Amino acid sequence: MQDLPHIYRVAASAEGAANVVLSADGLPDLESAGPPEFGGPGDVWSPETLLVAALVDCFILSFRAIARTAKLDWLTLECEAEGTLDKIEKFTQFTSFTVRAKLTVPQGTPEKKANTILEKAEKYCLITNSMKADSHLEAEVIVAD
Repeated sequence: MQDLPHIYRVAASAEGAANVVLSADGLPDLESAGPPEFGGPGDVWSPETLLVAALVDCFILSFRAIARTAKLDWLTLECEAEGTLDKIEKFTQFTSFTVRAKLTVPQGTPEKKANTILEKAEKYCLITNSMKADSHLEAEVIVAD
């Protein structure tokens, strides 16, 4: 791992009602739009589905790293995540996340060790631990000629 802090940059652009295009150096562009629940088309990723995807992706990557360190042999890890969006006071926000994980291990693997590593993956997932991180806006308005 490289020394911290790590900086990740993603750009987003949109024209009118067209889908938002997300881009980052060295990665393919990704289109997004609002989810159907907010009047979006439902045929591309939304910020909400991207957040839940980041959570479950990070969970698996955290598990993989911890399992490697603990020398746990495993075959497959299938996960799905569900995020609940609700209104708290005046703000719409995610109020809970549930990750359902199904781990397949070889015969003879101690189940307690496997469960402990799954629990550590949840505890140390950096996306889960970042959910209430500070956010700052630096805005500029340009008036077209």
